[in-house]
Amino acid sequence: MSTDISSSARAHKENWLPILELAVEEVFEIMLGCRLTPVTPSEHAVHGEFTAMVGLAGSLCGVLTVRCDAETARQVAKSMLGDAADAEQQVADALGEICNMIAGNFKNKLAGKDERCLLSVPTVISGGEYKFRSMADGEVVDTVRLFEGAPVAVCLQLQG
Repeated sequence: MSTDISSSARAHKENWLPILELAVEEVFEIMLGCRLTPVTPSEHAVHGEFTAMVGLAGSLCGVLTVRCDAETARQVAKSMLGDAADAEQQVADALGEICNMIAGNFKNKLAGKDERCLLSVPTVISGGEYKFRSMADGEVVDTVRLFEGAPVAVCLQLQG
């Protein structure tokens, strides 16, 4: 990677956090009808019983993840699908769709990159005994928001 491209990437990265935060807030407001409360990650530990992820390829390469505990994932599903959303498959599908919409909203806000960046199909991991590690060894942009009082972590990991 040349110095000019590297400097350009750093300049873009400085602006990515507010864009990611806006994408998260817009998706939750539009799809779930709620406003999120920003918090610092140190204020609220996020228990990753559910992790939804969407890969990015093209002008941006990496992965966007949404992590929360099982009860929060169920609340997300109920907000989207109503009281019938009790099955784990529906919960996973709802969280995966939220992750997909955040990734799409984020990439659409990046002028000049949106049409050259493709998204993967969402994948959701559930259970309490797993560790998530991305092979995208580069920039990390993350935010934590409270959804109905519970933390939801959104992380964008980009390949360097």
